[in-house]
Amino acid sequence: MSSDPKQDEKSLELKIFVFLTVFLAPLLAVGLVSALGFAIWISQIFTGPPGAG
Repeated sequence: MSSDPKQDEKSLELKIFVFLTVFLAPLLAVGLVSALGFAIWISQIFTGPPGAG
């Protein structure tokens, strides 16, 4: 079984690309938006709603 190193590299590159685009990017986006929402929520608990000064 001789496998072509270039073919192995392309296969690995495709797997990494799919992982990044299908799993990692959406999870990071959801995590960042959730963290921002949580930070705004916590700040409003301590400081009150905007314009309530």
